[in-house]
Amino acid sequence: ADVLAAPAAAAGEGITVVGTGSTPAVPDVAEWSFGVQTTGETAAAALAANSEAMDGVVAALRDAGIGSDDLRTEQVSVYPRTSDDGRAIVAYEASNTVRATVRDLDRAGATVDAAVSAGANQVYGPSLTLSDAKAQYRAAVEAAFDDARARAEAIAEHAGVSLGAPVAIVEGGGGGVAPGFDRLAAAEAGVADVSVEAGTQEVGATLTVTFAVE
Repeated sequence: ADVLAAPAAAAGEGITVVGTGSTPAVPDVAEWSFGVQTTGETAAAALAANSEAMDGVVAALRDAGIGSDDLRTEQVSVYPRTSDDGRAIVAYEASNTVRATVRDLDRAGATVDAAVSAGANQVYGPSLTLSDAKAQYRAAVEAAFDDARARAEAIAEHAGVSLGAPVAIVEGGGGGVAPGFDRLAAAEAGVADVSVEAGTQEVGATLTVTFAVE
């Protein structure tokens, strides 16, 4: 009854079913965003101080093993800070954020500590992903096809026909690995032994398959 309730339709000489499949995956890549916020009496002063501080953060990340290809500037901004009544500019604030890709999760905590020690006062992450998501998705597609065939076989048996070869397959898209994203109040937390647990997530796929009947 469960199979018959699944999305399915007999069309001409075929049976069309929707199969789903998933495979467990352990993320092995973490992305972090490290930011520096500074204040100055002028926009130029705020930006100069910010650039100097960010240079230190980037150098610390490189010393922690992050290559140039895995470092990307995300945003640079300068904006005025006004008085409580909004009538006067009392200072300027500058911010700069760089995104770092950590390909060894065992080094993730040390990488965060290095960035914070070097002056990063804004930390966002981790966003956890797979280095080989395609292989995981292929396994999910295979499971989805097996599920589709099992559903079609049950329907064919109920209808009193024999199931033939697949004549049409439409990929319904994959779920992928849902990334985690958290914010650390680095300026308040200070340097800590940050623990990163990858956990296990699911990579999913959906196939619409039409099988011939005999």
